[in-house]
Amino acid sequence: MQHAPPEVFNTAPTSVSAWRNTVKKVPGVSWLRKKLWTPQWGRVVMNEHCQQLVTDLGPQNLSVLEISGNEWERLHQYKQYKSVRYRDYDVCESALDETFDLVIAEQVFEHLLWPYRAGKNVYQMVQPGGHFLTSTPFLVRIHPDPIDCSRWTETGLKHLLAECGFPLENIQTFSWGNRACVKANFKDWVRQRWWHSLRNEPFFPYVVWALARR
Repeated sequence: MQHAPPEVFNTAPTSVSAWRNTVKKVPGVSWLRKKLWTPQWGRVVMNEHCQQLVTDLGPQNLSVLEISGNEWERLHQYKQYKSVRYRDYDVCESALDETFDLVIAEQVFEHLLWPYRAGKNVYQMVQPGGHFLTSTPFLVRIHPDPIDCSRWTETGLKHLLAECGFPLENIQTFSWGNRACVKANFKDWVRQRWWHSLRNEPFFPYVVWALARR
């Protein structure tokens, strides 16, 4: 007996995103957004903690590689900073022919088809004694950019990094989230407002991050 496939409901937040992109094009909106900008609710705690982790490493003495982003360039003064982006560089394919004191991959690994390969390549690019800082979502809707593949708990991320070469005892993991934040982000990425709680509910992590030392 054949069973009909379940009815599919299109819950992708296309209408909200399309509306937002249209509003962005209105003259003056870009300037106003910069004045009123606040970080995403789900990233507030993570961002502050990751910045503190890097501060504690002494960024002025670090050579830094940021993979698929450049947000960290403005956050600290480094000895050296380099940014690489897909498709100019695919971390799943190879390691660069240079090493760094700190490699950062913020909200990147969930989009990789081959995260284990990528982690091994990152390990090769981290100098002995250097660090790898990575963050990923967990209880977050699928967001193709251009694809969305994986989620890890703290335990899962820790053991992924260990499989890639980082000593298990040298990996610190963290997470943050609560049910209200998870539900609020079903349709769009919600910005932090004064009424949004930053209370952590460990069984409902919105984001997970790790600092691994080689």
